[in-house]
Amino acid sequence: MNSNIVRIFVVTAIALPMATLAQTGSAAAAATTPAPSAPATTTAQVAGTYKIGVISIQDAILATNDGQKEFDALSKKFEPKRTEIKSLNDEIDSLKKQLDAQGTKLNDDSRGTLVRQIETKQKTLTRTQEDAQNDFVGQQNEIAQKILQKMGPVIDKYAKDNGLSLIIDVSKPWPDGPVLWAGQSVDITRPIVELYNHQSGVPAAPSASRPMGSSRPVGTGTKSTAPATKPPSTDSPK
Repeated sequence: MNSNIVRIFVVTAIALPMATLAQTGSAAAAATTPAPSAPATTTAQVAGTYKIGVISIQDAILATNDGQKEFDALSKKFEPKRTEIKSLNDEIDSLKKQLDAQGTKLNDDSRGTLVRQIETKQKTLTRTQEDAQNDFVGQQNEIAQKILQKMGPVIDKYAKDNGLSLIIDVSKPWPDGPVLWAGQSVDITRPIVELYNHQSGVPAAPSASRPMGSSRPVGTGTKSTAPATKPPSTDSPK
């Protein structure tokens, strides 16, 4: 399906209860400026007790069985609206071609009438796109927030079970996101998705075979220019 409307989610950092950012900052400071009374090895040992994980919340939400089911249903729901927008766009293209082909042969009144038709339909198209887009993004946000709320306890439990002190969202790549580089060994996206699916009990869709990070929910756009939207935000799990 065509999509040029939305990209969801904003990068968030998830600070977990067992360790605060202040504690992490203290460890980093200790690593660079050891206390006079402590041997150098002590600093490394203290810093080594802090384990950090990274997760793409965006990909995790989309990869869950819940996410695939909900976003696919939302896409199908907006199919009639996409068809309506495409039809309007085709009508405008047809009128423009007519104006280009017959422009020199038309009198001023006929030409003016054709121009006004194009302008009127263009305004209708723009208004229809904006309304559909806002509606789509709003419902998309509701789905994402609902899944994120259920994912929060899963992340919290995984972090505690695995001794993590901090988890950082890497949905946006650097330099837009906070992480320049992270190894696969600290990426917990897939384990979180698997735990979430197991806990939710929602079966995978028969056709669900999306690798994480390879797909996004589709919007209501057509080949015509769709107004830009701000990415909906996802708050950190409580």
